Amino acid sequence: MADIQGKHSAILENRSRLTLSGVTDVDSFNENAIALFTQLGELTVRGHELHINEMSVESGDMTIEGDISALVYGDRDSRKKLTPLGKLFK
Repeated sequence: MADIQGKHSAILENRSRLTLSGVTDVDSFNENAIALFTQLGELTVRGHELHINEMSVESGDMTIEGDISALVYGDRDSRKKLTPLGKLFK
């Protein structure tokens, strides 16, 4: 297995509360999807009535609540240019 740098975890409780660590950038968000980057790559959270409940810029921890239907991971090596919100996480 390739050398993995960085850390990321996801804890999903009852498909209604998602606790994430290792978040480095939030690309976009609305009621149906939250696109973000973790230390290990892209992650899109899909569902209904989604909202970011808590977010720590210092630690990279985030809590999302709503009706969560999917966690979709993308390429580990793909990295978009940082958004203004993402620059706060750096």
